[in-house]
Amino acid sequence: MTIEVTHEQIVVDRESPQTRRRRWEQRYRIVLLVGDVLAAAAAALLIHAAYGRWAVALALPPTWIVAMAAHRTYDRAALGLGTEEYRRVLRGTLALPALAAVAYGLGTRDATLLHDMIMAAVPAAAIALPVRYALRRRLQRRWARGRDRSPTLLVGPSHDVVELVAVLRRGGVQDLQIAGVCLSDPQNASAVRQLGLPVLGGPADMTDVLRAVGIGTVVVLPAPGLDTSVLRRMSWTAAAHGVDFLLAPVLTDVSAARLAVRPTNGVPLLRVQAPDLSRTSRLPKELLDRTLAAALLTLLALPMLLIALVVRLDSSGPALFRQQRAGRYGDHFTMLKFRTMRADSEALRAELAHLNQNSDGLLFKVKEDPRITRVGSLLRRSSLDELPQLINVVRGDMSLVGPRPPLPEEVEEYTPDIKRRLLVKPGLTGLWQVSGRSDLPWDEAVRLDLGYVDNWSMGLDLTILLRTGSAVVRGTGAY
Repeated sequence: MTIEVTHEQIVVDRESPQTRRRRWEQRYRIVLLVGDVLAAAAAALLIHAAYGRWAVALALPPTWIVAMAAHRTYDRAALGLGTEEYRRVLRGTLALPALAAVAYGLGTRDATLLHDMIMAAVPAAAIALPVRYALRRRLQRRWARGRDRSPTLLVGPSHDVVELVAVLRRGGVQDLQIAGVCLSDPQNASAVRQLGLPVLGGPADMTDVLRAVGIGTVVVLPAPGLDTSVLRRMSWTAAAHGVDFLLAPVLTDVSAARLAVRPTNGVPLLRVQAPDLSRTSRLPKELLDRTLAAALLTLLALPMLLIALVVRLDSSGPALFRQQRAGRYGDHFTMLKFRTMRADSEALRAELAHLNQNSDGLLFKVKEDPRITRVGSLLRRSSLDELPQLINVVRGDMSLVGPRPPLPEEVEEYTPDIKRRLLVKPGLTGLWQVSGRSDLPWDEAVRLDLGYVDNWSMGLDLTILLRTGSAVVRGTGAY
C-alpha cells in the first residue's frame, strides 16, 4: 500500500494549531502550579512553626517549584496520568535534601540546612500529592462528561485496532476520544463497526479526515503497508495540521515504565524491559501483604465472627467454605471463603452446566444461581465472602493483589501462555476484580492477568487497592 502525500500537504502553516496548546492543558498547568505553591507555602509555615527558621521557610516555595519543573511534573506527557505524575513528584521531593547534601559537601557545613530540607520535603510532598490527586480526579470527571478530550483517529489494521480499543476502554476514562478509524484492511471493517466506531477510509484518507473531522490526535498502529517513509510523511502531515502523532507499540499490554528509547547509531530503538519477578524485588510486596492482612484481620475479627454466625443460622453447613486452588507455580493450597451456597452445591453443579455464563472459557459462573443462599447473595454482592482469604494472605498462600486463584482442573487446561499467570501469587483482588469480575469474557480476564504479571509494580498494586473499594460498591460482575 502506498500513501501519496504532496508537498503542499506537509508544509507547516505558521498560523496552524501546531503552535497552540489546548486550553485545558494551559489551565491545568496553572492550577497545578498554584497548588504546588500553596503546598510548599504550607510546608514552609510548618517548618517555621517547628524550628523558627525563616531562611528555609522562604526558600522552600521557589525551590520546590524549580524541583517540580526540573523533574517535568508539568510536562504534557504527565498531565492526568496518575502514577507517572506521582513518580515525578517523588523524584522532585528527593531532590531537595539531595541538593542540601551537595551544598553541605561543597563546604557550607551547615547541618541544619540538610536537616531542615529533609524535614521540609516530607510535608511538602504530603500536601502536594493529595492536591494533585484531587485535581486529576476533577480532570477525569471532565473527561467522563466529554470535556477537554482529544478527538482521536486510529490508523492501522482492524485486529490491532480492536485490541487497542479494548485496552483503552478497559483502563477507564482518559483524554483520547476515538472519533474514527482509517483501516489498512478495509475488508474487515465490520469488526471495528461492531465497537461503535466509524470507519473513515484507509491510511491514504488521513489528510482528508484531519480536515473534515477536527482530529486532535492520530494514533498509528503497525501495519505491513506502513513503512518508515510512509510513517515519516504521515507525521509531517499531522504536524502541518497541528495534530499530535502517536505510534502504538506492537505490544499493547506493556506499561510505560517498561519502555525506554535506546538510541543506537542514530536509530531510536524501543527497549522493553523484562518483568522483574525475583524474590528480592517482591520482598516489599510480601511484607506489605502480610502486615496489612494481619492488621485487617485484627480490626475485622468481630465483624467476621458475626458474619460466620449469620451464615450458620441462615442454612445448614459450616460457616467457612474450603476449596483447593492453585497458587504460585501451580502449588495447591486451601482457599477460605464464607460459605454462600448450599452444602450440596458441588453435587448440583452438573445440573446447572447449561446456565454457565462463561461458556467461552474455563470459568463456571451462573447469574441468579439457585444454590446461593439468602445471606450468600448479600455476601457476594458486597464481596464480604472473601474476607477469610486474609488468612491465606497471612499464611503466604495468596497476595492482596494478584490474578484470580484458579481451580486445579482449570490449570490442567491452561496453554503455555496462560500458565504465566502462575508466576505470581493469586490475589484477594486484582485487575480482574476492578474491571468487571464475572462479567468479563475469558479472553479478557486472561489478558488482564497476564498484563498484571508482566507489568507488576508496587505502584500498580496500590492503584488496584485504591480502585477495589469503588469496584466493590458498584458490585459489577459480583454473583
